[in-house]
Amino acid sequence: MKLLIAVVQRQDAGDLVDALTARSHRVTRISSEGGFLREGNITLLIAVEDEQVEAVMQLIHTHCNMRIRYISPLPPVAESGEFYPPTPVEVQVGGATVFVLNADSVTRVLS
Repeated sequence: MKLLIAVVQRQDAGDLVDALTARSHRVTRISSEGGFLREGNITLLIAVEDEQVEAVMQLIHTHCNMRIRYISPLPPVAESGEFYPPTPVEVQVGGATVFVLNADSVTRVLS
């Protein structure tokens, strides 16, 4: 059994969760924030049998898109009176970061 931890952009999470649940995968959705752009992400926890990992990875690949964003870099420390016109920098965001971990067992507790 494997535990997939997928960090995806908030814009992609809804469609991905819908696709996963349509195929009977249980998903736990946790709001998170990226360290670089400080933007909202979603972290998904997905427990699957070993033979299902590739199918889930394909769904993630299909629903998580790379995008181009332009951000303004922080200005360097300047002397008093100097003007620094920030020029936006192009960065690639999106896609997904997926960690695949061995899970000895997964227990669902129902009361």
